[in-house]
Amino acid sequence: MGASKILVVDDQPINVQLLKRKLEREGMIVASAYSGREALDLVKQDKPDLILLDIMMPEMDGMAATRAIRARAGRKLPIIAMTANAFSDDRAASLAAGMNDHIAKPVDPPQLYRTLLR
Repeated sequence: MGASKILVVDDQPINVQLLKRKLEREGMIVASAYSGREALDLVKQDKPDLILLDIMMPEMDGMAATRAIRARAGRKLPIIAMTANAFSDDRAASLAAGMNDHIAKPVDPPQLYRTLLR
């Protein structure tokens, strides 16, 4: 089995670069996008195994992007929300939009790896 392909989506380039480095050190193949709309295009082209998706982005936020991805790719593709909004209401909204899980930013590597393994 090959390395997992992960799509990291965040409008802040520094967040993308930090996550990309951490995940690549663990042997994962990482693609990046800086908006929900860009993520939609990459999902069609690259077919990632998992998406780490920021909630608060301009143009198309993570909730809208998740609904659009689910409409195209179904429920099989795991989508994990990444957000500074770590309250239970935010988690519930992420799950209601079709995400599989929710992690708080700044991302704690041990928590990230536990979430990815689930």
